[in-house]
Amino acid sequence: MSKFAPSLTVIAISVALLGCNQTQQQDPQVTINKNPYPSTYQALPRNSTLLTNATVLTGTGEKLEQADVLMIDGKIKALGAQLAGELIAGATVVDATDMWITPGIIDVHSHLGVYPSPGADAHNDGNEVTNPNTAEVWAEHSVWPQDPAFNRAREGGVTTLQILPGSANLIGGRGVTLKNTPATTMQAMKFPDAPYGLKMACGENPKGAYGRGQKVAPMTRMGNMAGYRQAFIEATEYKRAWDKYESDYAAGLNPQAPERDLTKDTLKSVLEGEILIHNHCYKAEEMAMMVDLGKEFNYHSGTFHHAIEGYKIADLLAENGNCAAMWPDWWGFKMEANDMIVENVAMVDAVKNSCAVVHSDSSSTIQRLNQETAKIMYSANQHGFELTEEHVISWITSNAAKSLGIADKTGSLEVGKNADVVIWNSNPFSVYAQVNKVFIDGAKVFDRQDDAYRAKSDFMLGQQ
Repeated sequence: MSKFAPSLTVIAISVALLGCNQTQQQDPQVTINKNPYPSTYQALPRNSTLLTNATVLTGTGEKLEQADVLMIDGKIKALGAQLAGELIAGATVVDATDMWITPGIIDVHSHLGVYPSPGADAHNDGNEVTNPNTAEVWAEHSVWPQDPAFNRAREGGVTTLQILPGSANLIGGRGVTLKNTPATTMQAMKFPDAPYGLKMACGENPKGAYGRGQKVAPMTRMGNMAGYRQAFIEATEYKRAWDKYESDYAAGLNPQAPERDLTKDTLKSVLEGEILIHNHCYKAEEMAMMVDLGKEFNYHSGTFHHAIEGYKIADLLAENGNCAAMWPDWWGFKMEANDMIVENVAMVDAVKNSCAVVHSDSSSTIQRLNQETAKIMYSANQHGFELTEEHVISWITSNAAKSLGIADKTGSLEVGKNADVVIWNSNPFSVYAQVNKVFIDGAKVFDRQDDAYRAKSDFMLGQQ
């Protein structure tokens, strides 16, 4: 039997023809839509507004006495004294004498809408406890905008909040940043262009949710680390496959697109720096390992939530650019939450380039983040710190905005930023402080003296 042996010339011609053929016959390029549920947010009706003669905490470390704040077209137009000369025709003037003004409060850790009120099994949509890695789920798909707690939070001055999945899983899914405006859909609350977050969890939660009970890894903290690493190894290979597909397609070839995987889509976006990590983590040694995990796979380890032992590694957190979101005095409810001190937030904050944040993780605490912050200031100053109102307001405004990747848009009263503003009846760090008015993008969304600006959820209509 004769055997055909192609010459090198024949092979070269064949390859050339095949290449030309591929260039001419490319299939439509496969792309991943990274924003399939886009924001439809529109600011509520608004007017140019001048707030006059108040004590203003800017969120940037400044305290202005008898100052004005001018809001035009949803932005901060000016701050300072005697701004009446910059008024435009038809503007609203609010006399804020004896009142205080701050940026809108931002909560980086909330479950409103995914664990709404009233609490019921039918409403438990915050924890997909079916696999240690559920990076494929998105908290926004569980948000119920009629949760009455959104309104209660707004009455506490909260203008922006991140809704996170629960912390049962090693990787629990995507979080979403919302504007706290009355709306009937999640998309209408979605903060335009805010990056997604990815909820991860250290320690007792994931090993307790699986482990001995379900005979599924992780059973131990070393199992936790193995789970994260395996997930990011697979995500790295997934990203490499997509990068090669896109490169080959750009070169005129006709490659086959990798098979879509929702879980790996999310982790790929982490590796590309598009999704920010939000890591439920209490203990110092575990936070340090999560910092190294990020370095191993070349992503940033983001914000540590709860961070009961943050004070032990304050230098490391600041050096690595991590924010730490903490409570003032909630600890001791499980072993990994035992070793806290009341100066925790202040000690994390004291390091150069730090990013201390006060968070709620609670549908009631979110209503008084100003007073949670006041407790920290008081306790720390009792122990030798010299914290001021104009400094600590950053823990619930500008630092929180930095944690969420929206500091260029909100979190402080600076010219050009969104006019997310709260008027308080007195010093916001007093136990007697109440929110008087709230503005989001310059639109009034709450007024304690006007029922027209005290939204009621559909659920509450008709309730006694």
